[in-house]
Amino acid sequence: MKEYDVIITVEAEKDLQDIFRYIALELLEPAVAMNLCDSIEREILKLSSMPDRHALYKNEPWFSRGLRFFPVGNFLIFYIVRDSDSSVHVLRVMYSKQNIQKRL
Repeated sequence: MKEYDVIITVEAEKDLQDIFRYIALELLEPAVAMNLCDSIEREILKLSSMPDRHALYKNEPWFSRGLRFFPVGNFLIFYIVRDSDSSVHVLRVMYSKQNIQKRL
């Protein structure tokens, strides 16, 4: 089975930091924040094998670019698979109830 390198972009890393900060500092739940971010990162790392298993994002221009996504709790992970160099680029991590189209 082909292995892919998983690359978390600066934007996705910032999204994770913002999620952590909000839950830990605003909601005063640092343990919940740590567990959630660990869970998201574990699921992201699983993209190293069979990254095409998740659905394509249906809206353009993202559909044509091969943007895929999957949920982790109340959050959605958005990524693109590049078979040319066997890499997966995680672009964003977003709360599922916000305006996704606007933030992409």
